[in-house]
Amino acid sequence: MFRAIALLSTVGFLTACGQEQRPPANDGPPQAGCSADTLQHHVGQPVDQIDRDSLPQEHRIIGPGMAVTMDFSEDRLNIEHDAEEIVTRIYCG
Repeated sequence: MFRAIALLSTVGFLTACGQEQRPPANDGPPQAGCSADTLQHHVGQPVDQIDRDSLPQEHRIIGPGMAVTMDFSEDRLNIEHDAEEIVTRIYCG
């Protein structure tokens, strides 16, 4: 009985650790501070078409499976792209 409980606890722990955590979708109005609202026209376009010199100093370009911190910074611009390097999401955070 003890082994079964220990095994189930271990499986539950490993399952929780293996789940990918993503920031919540930004379904609300555009956020102020990082200029994400002015760059939405890049969604669906190749990431290399974005002029990186024009981006705010605090920005990050996030590829699939890339490790990023989960801290929130309203002034940080996040640009996500897929494996084909097509922009899929632009948001503050």
